[in-house]
Amino acid sequence: MKEKIVLVGAGSAMFTRGLVADLIRRNWEIELALVDTDPEALRVAEGLTQKMIEAKRAPVKLRAALDRREVLADATAVICTVGVGGRRGWELDVQIPRKYGIYQPVGDSVMPGGTSRALRMIPAMIGVAEDVLELAPNALFFNYGNPMAATCRGVRKATGAPVVGLCHGVYHVAQQLARMLDVPFADFKYTAVGINHCTWFVECRVRGHDAMPRLREVAAEQLAKMAQVTDLGTKIPEAGATEKEALSAERLQPFCGKLFHIFGAYPAVGDRHVSEFFPRFFPGGKYHGKTLGVDAYNIEKVIAWGDKIYADMRELALAPKPLEATFFDQFGGEHEQVIDIIDSIRTDAGRVYSANLPNQGQVPNLPPEAIVEGPAVAGASGLRPIAQPPLAAGIAGMLGDRFQWCETVAEAAIEGSRAKFVQALVLDGAVSDLDVAERLADDLLAAHAHHLPQFKGKR
Repeated sequence: MKEKIVLVGAGSAMFTRGLVADLIRRNWEIELALVDTDPEALRVAEGLTQKMIEAKRAPVKLRAALDRREVLADATAVICTVGVGGRRGWELDVQIPRKYGIYQPVGDSVMPGGTSRALRMIPAMIGVAEDVLELAPNALFFNYGNPMAATCRGVRKATGAPVVGLCHGVYHVAQQLARMLDVPFADFKYTAVGINHCTWFVECRVRGHDAMPRLREVAAEQLAKMAQVTDLGTKIPEAGATEKEALSAERLQPFCGKLFHIFGAYPAVGDRHVSEFFPRFFPGGKYHGKTLGVDAYNIEKVIAWGDKIYADMRELALAPKPLEATFFDQFGGEHEQVIDIIDSIRTDAGRVYSANLPNQGQVPNLPPEAIVEGPAVAGASGLRPIAQPPLAAGIAGMLGDRFQWCETVAEAAIEGSRAKFVQALVLDGAVSDLDVAERLADDLLAAHAHHLPQFKGKR
């Protein structure tokens, strides 16, 4: 199998080495092009990738470029891990809202942090999409950048490019639910639909039998035990825990478990992300005696963890010695899903994955332009969403409001509209005062002005 894969945003601390490891394990004969606008980050990514190729003598031809247009021609797949502003921008997205009493455990998908990030991400991804349409119109086009739904909607709204959003969250939660049921993951089948980072498991089966009744029983038992624990705050994930670490336990997380009890469907991806879609339930970030983003899911520690991973990656890349033989045993592929999807498409295998695509029946009672995360078949015709029955009105109502937020923030980013940015902050629900919404918008616009040329000279 011959592919020309272009990775845009190759300076990512985690993604590049995982993707390269997955490619090497496949032993595909490919041309791999790394692109990043940061010369130092590109040098690090290229150095480590070259060492990985040499360590396994893989049939991979490597190129690197600061300008994506130099390498996009005839690409068969374009994978984007763009993060405009990087981890320093992420810190501002989280820290500035704290001045207004708004605390975020993630701040990259919704709430003011996700809204702010969208203003940077959408124009950048539109630029990538325009180049893909011109230079590699037949390429598979994937996005891993957040906020997923708003970014993919903005790209499709502005260019029509068939970008597909990918995330491992649903897969991780499926593994957690299988552990809760004490069944092998291979026997666990499911349907999950919604918006990225708030996707609802509406169906679970084990060896062909409906497993939702049993899952509700297990969840109810665990919620009852939690209600009897007076020091639950000491048992929630410690500061700095990622959702993958938090989901490694067999027990459910309290807020997701309560939503399951009320709505009859289980939301992914754990309390760290899902809580951000319901900020009114966490005034001042209060969460079981702790504060979200501070001592519950401390975001600064997560960002510092990313800094350390990048520093380790840099040290490996620039060291004169080759990689140790144990290097590939130290970590798995971080994003193997995209390689599996490409393989399923090329071989017409028809495997099913969770993907973010325009609504074509995944949620019949939501607008067709909404970017829905749901099951899709990967075959010779690409990724095609699988139609589902309508969602319960309560879940559809919540998602409908959120998709209107996506539409508003996409328009704000494309038009450089401060007014629509303020509207998006209001729609999001984390801001409870209109004057605060305006002041917060101005603070975020000023802090990120370097990355927001579309807003220059506009008030």
